[in-house]
Amino acid sequence: MSKTRFKAITDSRNRNRITITEKKRRSELFGQNVFNEERMLQFLTKDALESVQNAIFSGSKIDRKIADQVAEAMKGWAITMGATHYTHWFQPLTGATAEKHDAFFDLLPDGRALEKFGGGQLVQQEPDASSFPSGGLRNTFEARGYTAWDPTSPAFIYETTLCIPTIFVSYTGEALDNKAPLLRALGAVDEAATAVAKYFDKNVSKVNATLGWEQEYFLIDKALANSRPDICLTGRTLVGHSAAKGQQLDDHYFGVIPERVLSFMSDLEKECIKLGIPVKTRHNEVAPNQFELAPVFEEANLAVDHNLLLMDVMDKIADKHRFKVLFHEKPFAGINGSGKHNNWSLATDTGVNLLSPGSTPMKNLQFLTFFINTIKAVDSYEELLRSSIASAGNDHRLGANEAPPAILSIFIGTQLSHVLDELEGVSMGKLSPEEKTELKLNVVGKIPEILMDNTDRNRTSPFAFTGNKFEMRGVGSSTNCAKPMTVLNTIVAKQLKAFKKEVDALIDTKNLKKDEAVFNVLREYIKTSKRIRFDGDGYSEAWEKEAKKRKLSNNKTTPEALKVLTTAASLALFKSMKVMSELEVKARQEVELEAFILHLQIEGRVFNELVYNHIIPVAITYQNTLIKNVVGLKSIYGDEYKKLSKGQLHIIDQITEHITSLKEKSDAMVAARKKANVLTDSYKKAATYAEDIKPYFDEIRYHCDKLEQLVDDKIWPLTKYRELLFIK
Repeated sequence: MSKTRFKAITDSRNRNRITITEKKRRSELFGQNVFNEERMLQFLTKDALESVQNAIFSGSKIDRKIADQVAEAMKGWAITMGATHYTHWFQPLTGATAEKHDAFFDLLPDGRALEKFGGGQLVQQEPDASSFPSGGLRNTFEARGYTAWDPTSPAFIYETTLCIPTIFVSYTGEALDNKAPLLRALGAVDEAATAVAKYFDKNVSKVNATLGWEQEYFLIDKALANSRPDICLTGRTLVGHSAAKGQQLDDHYFGVIPERVLSFMSDLEKECIKLGIPVKTRHNEVAPNQFELAPVFEEANLAVDHNLLLMDVMDKIADKHRFKVLFHEKPFAGINGSGKHNNWSLATDTGVNLLSPGSTPMKNLQFLTFFINTIKAVDSYEELLRSSIASAGNDHRLGANEAPPAILSIFIGTQLSHVLDELEGVSMGKLSPEEKTELKLNVVGKIPEILMDNTDRNRTSPFAFTGNKFEMRGVGSSTNCAKPMTVLNTIVAKQLKAFKKEVDALIDTKNLKKDEAVFNVLREYIKTSKRIRFDGDGYSEAWEKEAKKRKLSNNKTTPEALKVLTTAASLALFKSMKVMSELEVKARQEVELEAFILHLQIEGRVFNELVYNHIIPVAITYQNTLIKNVVGLKSIYGDEYKKLSKGQLHIIDQITEHITSLKEKSDAMVAARKKANVLTDSYKKAATYAEDIKPYFDEIRYHCDKLEQLVDDKIWPLTKYRELLFIK
């Protein structure tokens, strides 16, 4: 065993166990570090409280005087909580979060010190925008960018800093982040869904998109992770032969949580609860060292912020427990990767889930309206929705045995399929009043019965209805949920607007009653969106062929998936819904392509380092040992050595073949990278990396993993899967 591996394993075994010393009820801790409604009631004046609540509910602006009051209240509360600094906490196009801390501390002209934080500092800050990816919206010399307060997501204290969730825009107003487009999309779906919901309940005045994410992740011992250059630099293992035991016994899934992991989870949950993140579920996932955490559903914007905050907190808590968290979608070959299932629904301010069947035919007509319109929206924009989950990491995961394929389809279950088929075959205009009543009672009225835990689950479906929500299963574990949520809410908003226009036209021109007009439009949508519905095996070759017949996209790589962003239809969609301008959409495409290129470029460089500095030298060292052994046998036994050293000679030959192939493949990959790097067109460059360079990764890995099996374990330089994947 190499010295590096030995030290890493020794350090991991000698770690100090961290135990839970303080236990409190979660309800007592919830929101303790959040400037939420309870804190606002304590610290804000009546006028300030009403102004903030109006901004949250209707998006109205907060004037400067009120902002000063809110800032003073926030500062007073934060200081009592031990905060010394504040920051605008935002989501640049890196996919992570960003923050610049400023102290409350300031000096008066006479030299006296005081704590200062005003409305201007609350509402707006000016971070340097030049070093964040902008896709051409900003040049390096154009550094000015602004962060602006988002009052719909409450400020919170983390450690000694007051964190204020904000949007991030350029000097000329274009969004440089993931939050601003999400807020616009949520506003669009609120407006469109509220207008449709009023068909069924005039009291509805607001509709919120809700999100419940399920965060999957791996925990690796920190010392062992730090011994692997590939994990440190890319977040995944580029090489490594599968352990003899992996997940094949299915004994890890929902198994007993290891003591050390449980200690980490308990500390993490405690910190999350203080920050207002309503974490609820924890369990072992399928792969060894893989786990999942999920919260109670929240309003989508807040849920996105909470997921990003959770990922930041997880890193810090893991470090205290001597763990490293891996959010990469496929950190280990041969076992399951990690996703972040996005469970989405729509809820009214009257307390109704619009995707939940009701107790009456009319309530079920409301359910069918939003259910079928969502299906129609996904059918119309399936390729765009696929683009929202595209990334270098997710390309490794999609289509594997734990993740849905790249083909977007919707699973609704046999019972609901039967209901839609019945409705499709009915023409409302030809039915008598008695038949219309029978339809409502016998088809629509029975939905609650058939949906009681009867929608089943289809793990191969990218977009599945699971009783009262849709589950988007293709989202990668490292992805910012804002991206798929922006697209999903935008396309649903667009569809609902089109639906209302058609229904109103039938009511006005055909003199149909409201429910008849709704039925007629829905019936046509059922027919025209039928191609997207699929309840079978998404992994099968038969489905891939069938999907092609249905003209569904099958974009297996990120460059392929991102092309749709700048089609005329996509640009028109975002513009018409006022979610993103053409410049903002094109900028995001450029940023995503560049990120894909850089991820593969880094992995290619790490491969070279591993091959030339770690694996080939050790393979040669072991080969020399075998050669000395053969030479020794020859000196003792003469011509008999060939028979006695047959095994050694065979291994020597194998090592030679793998070393030769490794060098050839590594050099060819470098040459391919050099050709790709001179390309100036981002799409061509990304496509070249995907098609010409990435295939070398698997070939190089194959030879590395074969050498791992041949070389003496005592000198192999890299910590092995069997050591990484089983926490002790």
